[in-house]
Amino acid sequence: MSHIDTNRNTFIITTPLYYVNDLPHIGSAYTTMAADAVARFERLRGKSVLLITGTDEHGQKIQRTAESNGVEPQAHCDKIAAGFNTLWQKLNIHYDRFSRTTSPRHAAIVKEFFLRVWDKGDIYLGQQKGWYCVSCEEFKEERDLLSEHRCPLHPNKEAEWRDEQNYFFALSKYQNRLEALYQERPGFIQPESRRNEVLSFVSQGLQDFSISRVNVDWGFPVPVDPKHTIYVWFDALLGYVTALLDPDSEPTLENALRKWWPINLHLIGKDILRFHAVYWPAMLMSADIPVTEHVFGHGFLTKDGQKMGKSLGNTLDPVELVNRYGADAIRYYFLKEIEFGKDGDFNESRFIDIVNADLANDLGNLLNRTLKMVQKYCHARVPEVKEEEETLVDNPLKAIGLKLSDRVARSYEALAFGEACREIFTLIRAGNKFIDDQAPWSLYKQGNLPEVEKVLYTVLESVRLAAYLLSPIIPSISTEIYRQLGFSIDFNEKTVIKDYATYATHAAWGILPAHQSLGNPRPVFARLEPA
Repeated sequence: MSHIDTNRNTFIITTPLYYVNDLPHIGSAYTTMAADAVARFERLRGKSVLLITGTDEHGQKIQRTAESNGVEPQAHCDKIAAGFNTLWQKLNIHYDRFSRTTSPRHAAIVKEFFLRVWDKGDIYLGQQKGWYCVSCEEFKEERDLLSEHRCPLHPNKEAEWRDEQNYFFALSKYQNRLEALYQERPGFIQPESRRNEVLSFVSQGLQDFSISRVNVDWGFPVPVDPKHTIYVWFDALLGYVTALLDPDSEPTLENALRKWWPINLHLIGKDILRFHAVYWPAMLMSADIPVTEHVFGHGFLTKDGQKMGKSLGNTLDPVELVNRYGADAIRYYFLKEIEFGKDGDFNESRFIDIVNADLANDLGNLLNRTLKMVQKYCHARVPEVKEEEETLVDNPLKAIGLKLSDRVARSYEALAFGEACREIFTLIRAGNKFIDDQAPWSLYKQGNLPEVEKVLYTVLESVRLAAYLLSPIIPSISTEIYRQLGFSIDFNEKTVIKDYATYATHAAWGILPAHQSLGNPRPVFARLEPA
């Protein structure tokens, strides 16, 4: 199901605001690469896009982590937030707003939102008893815990028993409205498996949830009772709203919501689905703010078929990975090979084989050998080919290319990145077969230069179109291909496309200008070697 609202010219997509207990892991990188690909695709189509990412910096776990490292919580947060920013730059992530929940502007938004919900009568003081997982910053129901009250997501740690006064949000009050939301907007939660999880959870009856803590200093005080600190989720979810503020605007809900709201798409891991698909819409309903449009919960990553963890010694450092293999290779593998929404695995040998086969062999070699022939047979210029000629009209590559952009667009809209890649590589592999079958080198020896030019033009245009449609996933390689084809477009820049007409032109078949000078053939992707 599509996440696109064709009636809006703005598009807002968010990653989670990542918890800063430690440096970013591969799961955080995976979500952010996907969000960046979607944002790039929407920019190509002329949308005014906001990609929001950032860090969730409050809570008991952060306070304890900072204390264990002998630093102040803010210093710890600054260091880890910088680590996220560094990784995003390495992965060529073009975010528009980086939201940090320790910012004074965020404090103002949280206070105003809290008081709005308070005035609605949806916050009250009560007694919280239960098992609390500090790593999740969440109370766990007994039925959800493993033996010895261990959290399923953190089985090496026991949950802590809590019995304290907290402020609660009246979630149960919104049971019927949430069920109506899920019924009226079946695409609100995606994919279908995640939607079913939420429907099952809600059908069991919603319980009010705690939104404050006592004896936790690291966080915003409750406006009506400073002895309490606002609970991390009630604080963190509002980071999406804070991020919508223009840099010079006063931090009020009205200013934040005026231009960009509602957010089109929250991309999250499935472990935080409940907060985004149940708690968050109920909070927005309480504050009389329209609910966001879509929540997509993707799966978990494993390594060599095993869950990753420090105790197993099989963690995957995304910084080390991108330093070794480059951003485009990492982006391509994770988005092409793992069906977005399901769990997926990283195996280094398979990664190297797939990336080499697709990017070095199929795509890179096709461009390289075609450019060499154009250099030899056509003076390094795009051949002039008349579209009305029958041999080009019936060309199998053109037949694929004419319909390709529409199919690929539908795949991007559905977050089916692997499907988009497979569609595009249908054209690339057909191009390799076509050039082998037509054998332009033999045609040249026969003196049939017009046929040589038709073959080479068709293959060049196939590579160009493929590079354009792949640019949300592999922007650097696409830029290099475009440059070798004589274009100045840089897909690494956020503002490369400024209107839909430009997208429609480049996503169409047959735009290579006749006689355009082509660059020297050189590899667009260096083959990867095992570490």
